[in-house]
Amino acid sequence: MGDLSPGFHGKSHAFAGRLPPGQYPTESFPVLSAGPTPDIPTGRWSFTLTGEAGESRSWSWDEMMALPQEEPTVDIHCVTRWSKFDTRWRGVPLDVFLDAMETAADFVVAESFDGYTTNLPLEDVTDGKAWLAHSFDGFALSPDHGGPARLVIPHLYFWKSAKWVKGLRLTLDNEPGFWESAGYHDYGDPWREQRYWSD
Repeated sequence: MGDLSPGFHGKSHAFAGRLPPGQYPTESFPVLSAGPTPDIPTGRWSFTLTGEAGESRSWSWDEMMALPQEEPTVDIHCVTRWSKFDTRWRGVPLDVFLDAMETAADFVVAESFDGYTTNLPLEDVTDGKAWLAHSFDGFALSPDHGGPARLVIPHLYFWKSAKWVKGLRLTLDNEPGFWESAGYHDYGDPWREQRYWSD
């Protein structure tokens, strides 16, 4: 019981099969960032999809909000070992953006307004596995949690769910991002405890 956060004492059995190895459940939502929190007004925000040949397509905030929306409820897992269950988001499935461009790419690089990047196999952000989220728990996403919009890719460690995201760049080859270049695992599956390159 000592590894559980106070809000989950006596409740761990309720999440059997949902807690990856090495993780502890928490009711809080810790804030972790690689640098300062940027201030991005929605009037200046845009999301750009760039193809492997350099072609691009962009959406303004209003255009993004007019796209089909979903409200996934998912468990999220941080590489620092906390897990938060049943988190509620609202946003646009990444499939909606990716369907707008033909591609031969196998990978994407998520790029954020603060310069942060993270790499992902294309198959891990398609087929209903990932969202561009703008709301959390019924409210606009706060800047400290990645607002105005962030990626939500719940089946991978949460550093792959880039905060303050400004676009996706499609690539033919795998290009390690910020944390991956610093020694974090290239893929980041919490169920296989893929925290670092050596895992």
